[in-house]
Amino acid sequence: MELSGIWRAHAGDGELAKQFPDSDFDDAAWTDVELPHHWRQSDAFAESDGPVLYRRAFSLERPAPGRRRFLEIDGCFYYGDVWVDGDYAGTTEGYYVPHAFEITDACAARAEHVVALEVACPPQRDRTAKRAVTGVFGHWNGADPDFNPGGPWRPIRVAESGPVRIAGFRTLCIEASIERGRLQCVLTLDAGDTAVDAVLSATITGPDGAELLVAVRDAALAAGENELTWTLIVDGAPRWWPHALGLQPLCTVDVSVEVAGDVSDRRVVRTAFREIRAHGWQFSVNGERLFLKGSNYAPTRMALAGATRAEIRQDVALARSANLDFLRVHGHVARPELYEAADEQGLLLWQDLPLKWGYARGVRKQAVRQARAMVDLLGHHPSVFLWCAHASPVAYEREPGEPWSGGKLAKLAATTVLPTWTKEVLDTSVARALSRRDTTRQTVRHSGSVHPYFGWYLGTLADLAPALRRWPRLGRFVSEFGAQAVPNANDWMQSERWPNLDWDELSTHHVLQREEMARVAPPEDAKNFEEWRETTQAYQAALLQLQIEDLRRLKYSPTGGFAQFSFADPEPAVSWSVLDHDRVAKRGYDAIREACRPVLPMIEPRAGLVHVVNDTRAILEGAIVEAAVDGRTTRWTGTVPTDGITFVGRVDVTEAVDVEVSLEHPATGRIVNRYPLSVLRTGTT
Repeated sequence: MELSGIWRAHAGDGELAKQFPDSDFDDAAWTDVELPHHWRQSDAFAESDGPVLYRRAFSLERPAPGRRRFLEIDGCFYYGDVWVDGDYAGTTEGYYVPHAFEITDACAARAEHVVALEVACPPQRDRTAKRAVTGVFGHWNGADPDFNPGGPWRPIRVAESGPVRIAGFRTLCIEASIERGRLQCVLTLDAGDTAVDAVLSATITGPDGAELLVAVRDAALAAGENELTWTLIVDGAPRWWPHALGLQPLCTVDVSVEVAGDVSDRRVVRTAFREIRAHGWQFSVNGERLFLKGSNYAPTRMALAGATRAEIRQDVALARSANLDFLRVHGHVARPELYEAADEQGLLLWQDLPLKWGYARGVRKQAVRQARAMVDLLGHHPSVFLWCAHASPVAYEREPGEPWSGGKLAKLAATTVLPTWTKEVLDTSVARALSRRDTTRQTVRHSGSVHPYFGWYLGTLADLAPALRRWPRLGRFVSEFGAQAVPNANDWMQSERWPNLDWDELSTHHVLQREEMARVAPPEDAKNFEEWRETTQAYQAALLQLQIEDLRRLKYSPTGGFAQFSFADPEPAVSWSVLDHDRVAKRGYDAIREACRPVLPMIEPRAGLVHVVNDTRAILEGAIVEAAVDGRTTRWTGTVPTDGITFVGRVDVTEAVDVEVSLEHPATGRIVNRYPLSVLRTGTT
């Protein structure tokens, strides 16, 4: 029985919180709200930081003998206390972690019931010692810091089983060779108060509905929870590939447990056969090495409950259209629809645990528990290729709109380069939990303490390649880089007030970093708002083109890939995104799409070095490469090998104004790459 829909809600206070769980409590004067939601989506709680009390009455026939009932809460931001018919059922912690509470006795005693929830999501006052594992929802410079995501944001239901319930079900692909595929299913079987003999059945069906495997096994279960590992083997299993390498055949795994000939419980997941291997920061899928081109993906909406399936599928399609291989799910666990769409469309996902910047020492146990839950929740998705324990484990204290102070900058620098409790203890503990839970994927402790934001926080946009030549280790996998740009959907900025925009509002609540923007695109240099917007977008596009090409020139030597920051805004913002909150593209989106083409001729604008990068599995024999510099054309003909970077020659671009390079081949057509040299040389607009 689904319990989504209309509930009654009220702001929490000490005395009311003691009374409201009672079945006969009068909530007639409370506010009606529709769950799932975040409480700030309701006018009555639009400014609230909680806690908020919720009640729902429902009727349900008593269960038949031998049947068990559970209250299931798929996700609650962030802490929750649960009562059923006035009796305390338990607590929840972890916004994406599913929780279940047995309510069989309550359902057997009566047909009329009341569920009561007290939900809290307190703001983290000390941003360097946070206690809630909420990632970007709790502390981030990419969204309004005053937003509170509190509330039951995922479905709530009453579920029924027989004597044995499947309390946990983790599915991992441990082999995907040409000869066979193997799935490892780890089941937690709850037999209740008595031991019982059960029969497990598993059916795997292919993408066309044909049965690939039917398996049965006996299980003698003790009272309480039993953990059982079952390996399912399919000969000649269809293999799943990222979209750049092949097709995405998805299979359905249906596992049930029977007691005395009746189905007691079942679980169904869609998964696939594929292997992910990592050598350092270079990844292969099913034995095929892949240079990973990606972007950081923020929450689809900060009010994540309101994100629609259509919006999420569109984002995945837009990433593919930009020639990206993956999205890094930055500092959060997303809605289930993201992982489903990525599986179907062949887009890989780098998955962060929701840890962002600094944490209190008491958070370690909870973070480890939630790391295990994340693997259980997402491990069956073939699109997930990497677990990351922590996004940026540094002491970031800068408030929106605040200039850097010497002390805060020094603390940031110190925690970036020196050992800290966060990096050495918290991240190590979480990474160990992830890798033990899932041995099939690479696990990293953090996304990197250093992110080379050359051209934004540091130096100029042309400084990335020289820095990587000096410190090659920094270029193994660059997980963040970029620059802010003003969006095209900007009515909320009140551009008619130019130049007297509400700069404090933009800085405090809409992400704009005025100090950095003033260096690369000073508003006072623009004649009007439109010129300023275009200047910021031109700068962002030039930076992305140059730095992506710099990283592609280092393909596998040592770079295994990159993730630009960021893909799309979760709310109105002047940010690093290339798609604004309405998914209107900035010029940076086109720059990424062009710079990430599978086959790309390139000119290194500092020295005039001509290269061709080929990410495909096709050898381009007889390819024609032409470099046009101010009307003077140099031509080469030769072979471009597969999955590599090829040096072609050199041209003089010292005084050049108009430069382009092209490649022509029957397999690719004519590919043209043009350069905004005035921006690339000076590092400014």
